[in-house]
Amino acid sequence: MKAFIALKLLDRFKGIFNKMGIDYHVMRRIVQIKLTMDGRRVPTIMNSSSKRKRNEGNKDKNLFKTSLLVYFIIGIVFLPFILMGTNYIFQMSFVFGILIFLLMTTLISDFSSVFLDIRDKNIIFSKPVKNITLSGAKFVHILIYMISITFSLSALGLIASLIRHGVLFFLIFLIEIIFIDIFVVVLSALIYLFILRFFDGEKLKDIINYVQIILTITITIGYQFIGRIFNIVGYNVVYVPKWWQYFIIPMWFSAPFELINNGSTKIYFVILTALAIVIPIIAIIIYIKLLPTFEKNLQKLNNNYSQNKNQNYKFTNGISNLICSTKVEKTFFRFCLDMMKNERNFKLKVYPSLGFSIVLPFIFLFSYIRDEGFSTMASSKLYFTIYFCALMLPSVIMMIKYSEKYKGAWIYKVAPLAETSDIYKGTFKALIVKLILPIYFLECMIFTAIFGIRIIPDLILIFLIMLIYVVVCFSLFKKALPFSEAYGTGGQGEGMIIIPMMIILGVMALIHFFVTTIQYGVFIYIIIALLVNIFAWKKAFKIVL
Repeated sequence: MKAFIALKLLDRFKGIFNKMGIDYHVMRRIVQIKLTMDGRRVPTIMNSSSKRKRNEGNKDKNLFKTSLLVYFIIGIVFLPFILMGTNYIFQMSFVFGILIFLLMTTLISDFSSVFLDIRDKNIIFSKPVKNITLSGAKFVHILIYMISITFSLSALGLIASLIRHGVLFFLIFLIEIIFIDIFVVVLSALIYLFILRFFDGEKLKDIINYVQIILTITITIGYQFIGRIFNIVGYNVVYVPKWWQYFIIPMWFSAPFELINNGSTKIYFVILTALAIVIPIIAIIIYIKLLPTFEKNLQKLNNNYSQNKNQNYKFTNGISNLICSTKVEKTFFRFCLDMMKNERNFKLKVYPSLGFSIVLPFIFLFSYIRDEGFSTMASSKLYFTIYFCALMLPSVIMMIKYSEKYKGAWIYKVAPLAETSDIYKGTFKALIVKLILPIYFLECMIFTAIFGIRIIPDLILIFLIMLIYVVVCFSLFKKALPFSEAYGTGGQGEGMIIIPMMIILGVMALIHFFVTTIQYGVFIYIIIALLVNIFAWKKAFKIVL
């Protein structure tokens, strides 16, 4: 079995793990197996060629390394803040704000399923392995990947800090990004542990998915506070301390630079520096104390009992009869709703993007209110920011073809279906009803309260454009039947298509903005959009099986 460098470094902390009550030898072996499996995973793809199957292991083995290269390129955004000067509380607050934002979103979208994985317990717990050892292995497994991602993001920044500010700055930066990794992973684990403590069964699964949205919204809004902490006076950035700033996590980690590098011994820098050290240590101590109960409470995820199945069936059946025209379409509408409700991996990967869709429109509104005032905003056309709701569509449509139970896709081959039109229409109508409509309706009510009933025709038009955008996204992505592929089998470049999709959405929004300058232009555009929808939804999904 491969000797991983990360495990050799981990061996230096063997004594600490043993003092925690963790069997280090067993934990190390579990982590080694997990890392090996990550490298050897060969996903099954329907209708793949034998040659592709032979090469697929090597392709997947390099996927994580490829992603690290992408993170390395993203790390360029840190350079201006690190190189600009010596106002460290300002510069490093932005650096750590961006870093924590990226790490939390990565952890939520990619590693939540690892935290909540209970599949290996049937094998591991047949051996003399303690709960605390398995939880420790899971924590270390995630931490290794998070540190790899963090160093990829921070590599350019670390090099720039060494050249621009010297060895001391570099060492503080290096130590703090390790502290941040530990803190982010522990904080996420404690949140899941809290939820597992008070909920179980289907309700627990729903609560966990809602937490994905809440965490995404929280870190997105929290990042917006960083820019509002500082005032620009002339050409200088001035920091004015306030009591609520002690709750802004990036400021904890930026304060040591002011304290050590700039020699500022002001009390608020001392307190913020203390928080950067004490809070992560307290968090990890609490997590260690609660580790034995974490794996035990994970068993609650196996409880699938639900009292509302009959009521839910009647509701979905009524909706399908209302918006679906054929029997096949109704069948796949209900099938897709059930899959989106029960597929935990699907929800863990998709729900964070829903959180962004909820909060992004309001971020721009808050910025405008601060600068221009509420009354000026209410008479403006800033309601166009609701188009940001549609940013979730590409990622959701891309994920709709994946499933944990993809092997059941053989049913498509034996079903008497000549073409896929009704399959896709039923699927995407379910997607709209389940994920898009609730968020859009909520935001429409808030926007109407802010901007008045004058925007109702525009909101109707935006929804029609979003329906057209669904067809556009479907047309650009690789075609695959719903829930028919295993997670991780998509093409490496498929995610890059999202960028031109965003440009297309922007063009649609600009056309809408232009027609608002024409008398009755919005109403004419509504009629055109309605006709385009009828034609597009009738023709776009006709693909021969």
